[in-house]
Amino acid sequence: MGLISSGLTDIGQKRKTNQDSIYLNPEKNLFVVADGMGGHNGGDIASQMAVECIPEFMLQNLDKDPKTAFPKSVQYANNKIKARSDQDQLLHGMGTTVVGFYFKGDTLYVSNVGDSRAYLVNRNKLYQLSKDHSLVQEKLNLGIYNREQAAADPQKNVLVRTVGFEEDIDVDLFTYKVSKNDIFLSCSDGLHGKVSDADILYIINKYIPDPSKATPETVQQTATTLVAQANANGGNDNISVIVVVAQ
Repeated sequence: MGLISSGLTDIGQKRKTNQDSIYLNPEKNLFVVADGMGGHNGGDIASQMAVECIPEFMLQNLDKDPKTAFPKSVQYANNKIKARSDQDQLLHGMGTTVVGFYFKGDTLYVSNVGDSRAYLVNRNKLYQLSKDHSLVQEKLNLGIYNREQAAADPQKNVLVRTVGFEEDIDVDLFTYKVSKNDIFLSCSDGLHGKVSDADILYIINKYIPDPSKATPETVQQTATTLVAQANANGGNDNISVIVVVAQ
């Protein structure tokens, strides 16, 4: 099974800096999106460290079970970011979200901390593979309100779990058996916070109507159009996307 991938990160319309970072390694089937936060340059440093440390750890442990190695790679990044934060008062409290894809055989491993998301498009339907670690998601879990009401919550950007802020973190790991023609999307909240699930699905289906015929160009166009739509809808945050098609 082959993979076609494309990724893009964009500053958006409102921010002065881009605190998102992405990593694509098609040869090793490893992809990471990180959305940083923190004063001064903290956010962009934290996210950049995440997309450096996670691949560093994974590429040294490709022979290990990904169920163990992938979460450990995020903990490794967490330790490095926390240490850097503790050494520099200007960076104190910095952190980042992380959502990573690692494909091995016919299995996708998804590692997640924060509210950057992993999606699957299968047979023209969109599924969220990851779970947000946010105050809003906690309210959803308690049944306080539904997904539509959650979108309007003024605290929707408040995270309950990040990488780099605390010494120990819980890393979610999801596995999925990949089929040919599956399409995967990872993104920061700059995309899913401004573009509805319905519109995300519409754009993916428009540019990749038949995944078996997807090309690097159509996959790149999909990523570009998703970012453009987020900007058209206000672009209040940095926007990052990675699109992967299994063939």
